[in-house]
Amino acid sequence: QVQLVESGGGSVQAGGSLRLSCAASGVTVSSTCMGWFRQAPGKEREGVAARDTAGRTRYASSVKGRWTISKENAKNTLYLQMNSLSTEDTAMYYCAARTHCIGSYLQAHEYNYWGQGTQVTVSS
Repeated sequence: QVQLVESGGGSVQAGGSLRLSCAASGVTVSSTCMGWFRQAPGKEREGVAARDTAGRTRYASSVKGRWTISKENAKNTLYLQMNSLSTEDTAMYYCAARTHCIGSYLQAHEYNYWGQGTQVTVSS
């Protein structure tokens, strides 16, 4: 059974940083294509960062250069380092994993497994 558990969300002022963690079980982060998504109230879920099993990464244009997706094999954990946060980054953030590494990497329908989410709130 696949379980993805996010943590690290919280409230931060604009310009600040947060690191989200996704502890995985039932999948191995080093051999699974995984990504981070977010959903703000009234908006569709959007992909912000993803990586494949070869270590290739992909970012949404809105976060590229500010955020970094990474993994730690020993902890079987996926991370999202978020720097230079803005109020527009306020959303629920979800970790996701998929069994087939094809497509754009940042489309929610490509992913089979989801965590419960962690809230990020950025204030001005």
